[in-house]
Amino acid sequence: MVSSFAWDLFKDPFFIGFNREMERLSNVQLASRQVSYPPYDLVKLNDDTFNLSLAVAGFSKENISVTVDNSTLIIKGDSLTESDEDNSEVLHKGIATRKFTRTFALGEYMEVTGAELKDGMLNIQVERIVPEDKKPKEIPVKVAKK
Repeated sequence: MVSSFAWDLFKDPFFIGFNREMERLSNVQLASRQVSYPPYDLVKLNDDTFNLSLAVAGFSKENISVTVDNSTLIIKGDSLTESDEDNSEVLHKGIATRKFTRTFALGEYMEVTGAELKDGMLNIQVERIVPEDKKPKEIPVKVAKK
């Protein structure tokens, strides 16, 4: 959660253009706090690699979309179960397969590098890929001739 101090800090004229980024982060955080389905795990594999796993039992590959828009990872699911297709009578419905939208804010240089659906789990790989021109570089020091 972003403190009021942080909000006030980014309203300072010194931080030009940060208000949009802070508003985007606030919107994503607000949306994610209101949604608890499907459950997920976020695992940090190393400093630059993360694995996001969502429990999506009952969803097929065709019923899930994974997109990135404006540095926001958006995962949507819309499941059509077999009973919906063949008009079967469901006696007990214990496995949730309702529509969902999950959003996650991505930091600078964070890119989704893959997504795989296996055994009812949607695994999404996110990596920090820093462009070469943004990586630290050492400048050689030359000795001046006299």
